[in-house]
Amino acid sequence: MTKYIKILFVVVSGLLISCDSNFQEINTDPTKAGSEIFDPNLLLPRALYDYGQRTVGYEGPILFQSMWVQLLASPSTGGANYYDGGDKYVTTGGTYDYVQRIWNGVYTAASTANQMSKLATQKDMPNLAAIGTIVKIMSISYISDVYGDVPYTEALMLDQSVSQPKYDKQQDLYPQMLADLDAAITTLDVSKDKPTSDIYYGGNIAKWRSFGYSLMLKMAMRLTVADAANAKKYAEKAAAGGVFASVADEAISPTDDADGFDNGNGASFTVSADVYEVRWSKTLIDYLKSNNDLRLPVVAEVPAAGLAANYLYTGGNTSTSAQIGFPNGYDTKGGSRDVSLEPNYPGATGTGSNIAAIGNYSRPTPMYRNRTTPVFVLTYAQVQLLLAEAAVRGYSVSGTASQYFNNGLVGAMVTLNKFGGTQITNADAVFYAAAHPLNVTSTSASLKMINEQIWATTGLTGNWVEAWNNWKRSDFPVLTPVNYTGNFSSGQIPTRQVYPSTEGSNNTASYNQAVSNMGGDTWITKIWWDK
Repeated sequence: MTKYIKILFVVVSGLLISCDSNFQEINTDPTKAGSEIFDPNLLLPRALYDYGQRTVGYEGPILFQSMWVQLLASPSTGGANYYDGGDKYVTTGGTYDYVQRIWNGVYTAASTANQMSKLATQKDMPNLAAIGTIVKIMSISYISDVYGDVPYTEALMLDQSVSQPKYDKQQDLYPQMLADLDAAITTLDVSKDKPTSDIYYGGNIAKWRSFGYSLMLKMAMRLTVADAANAKKYAEKAAAGGVFASVADEAISPTDDADGFDNGNGASFTVSADVYEVRWSKTLIDYLKSNNDLRLPVVAEVPAAGLAANYLYTGGNTSTSAQIGFPNGYDTKGGSRDVSLEPNYPGATGTGSNIAAIGNYSRPTPMYRNRTTPVFVLTYAQVQLLLAEAAVRGYSVSGTASQYFNNGLVGAMVTLNKFGGTQITNADAVFYAAAHPLNVTSTSASLKMINEQIWATTGLTGNWVEAWNNWKRSDFPVLTPVNYTGNFSSGQIPTRQVYPSTEGSNNTASYNQAVSNMGGDTWITKIWWDK
C-alpha cells in the first residue's frame, strides 16, 4: 500500500500546472515520473487486486453476508465474537469499523481504475481506458448493491474540486452504469493497445469483452423485478455480445501471499479463533446432502475427535454421511439459545470446553485456509445460471434454460479445482449434471432451482456478497431469520449495510438526501432493486 500511495502521489504531482513558466522546471523532481511518462498500465493490477480483496475476508463479507445468507454459521464460543454481527445480527466492538470497509476499500479500487482510465485516454490507450471504466463500474455497482444509493456521476472528482458528491438514486444509477458499461465494451478493439500488467487476462482484449458482457448480464439480472424492461434489454445485449464460454474465461484475482497479497478468506480462516468459530451452516449442508452433491466431501470436514483438533488446520473426516451443519443463531453460552438444546444436536467432542461442544459440526476444508488461492470475482457457472433464468423469463437468448443450467452445474463443480488440485473431474461433473436436470414443470420450480444453485455456487467459491445479493433479488433459498436477543434488525435478515458514520459528518447534505430518498439508513432498509 505504501508503494501505491507513492505512485498516486507521483501521478497527481505530475499533473499540476502553473501559470509561472519556470515553476514546473524548478519544482519537478527529476528522479520521479510525471504523467507524461508514467505508464498507466501499472495501476491496473492494483485496481483489480484491491477490488477482489475487498469482496472477501474481514473487509466485511465473511463477517456479515456469509452468515446473513446462511452459508456459514458461528457458535459464539467467545474466541471471535466479531462473527455475531453476521450470525446473530448483533453489534460487537468492531461492527461499525467492519461495516465501512467495503465503502472505503472498493471506492479506492474505483478511484485507481478511474485515474488509470484518464491517463490512458491522454496517452491514446483506448483499450486500457475502457478497461478502467469497466472496473470502475464493477466497483461502484458492488458498493451500490451493498449500501443502496451511492455517489457515481459526481464520484471520484476531487481533482475537479468535488469533495461532497451527490448520491445517485439507485433507480437512476443502474441504467446509467449499464449504458456506460455498454459504451466501454464497444470501445474495446483487438487491433489497438494490448494492456500490460493485466492479472485477469494477460492483455487479451477478447476475454475482456466477454468479461464486460458477463458483468452486464449480472447487473441486468439485478433488475428483473424492479426494472423488467432494462433487465431484458441488457441481458439480451450481453447474451448476444458474448459472455463466458467456459471456466477458462472467468474472472479470478490471483494472490501472492509471500509478497503480502493474500486471499482475505484464507487469511481469516487461518486465524486460530476463526478455525473453531466458523462452521458451514445447517442450511447449506442440508441442501448439499439432499442433492447428493459431489462438492460436499470437497468443501466440508468434521474435525477429528478431541478438543485440540478444533484448533488445527489439518484435515478431518470428509465423508458425506458425517457432515452436519451448524444451525444459525445458536451459541455455547448455556442459555436458551445454547446449541445443546437444538433438537438435532450431535453431542460434544470431549469435555470441559464450550469449543468441544461444536466439534461434530462441519467446517470448511483446508483448501479454504490457503492464503494463496485466487479470489473468485465472476464465474462461468454464475453466468450460465443467470442465462438459465433469463431463458425461463422468456428473454431472447440462444440456448434453453435446461442447457444453461446443465452448463452452470458442471462449471460450478470443476471451478472448485482452482482452489488447488483436481477435486472433481469434468467427467464426474457431467455425469452428475445429467442426473440432476433443471425442473421445468413450472416457472416457479425452475427459478427456485436455479437461484438455489447460484446461492450454493457463489457461496462455495467464497463470494459471500454475491450469494446475498442474489438471494435479496430472487428470495431463494427460502431462509428462516435468526431472532437473537438484542439484534439490530428486528429479527429480520439484514438487506443492506448502513453507511459509514463519516458520511453523515463529511458529506452531510448528500447523505441526508440519500437517507430520505431510501426511507432510512438501517440494516433492513430495502434498496431499490430489492423488491
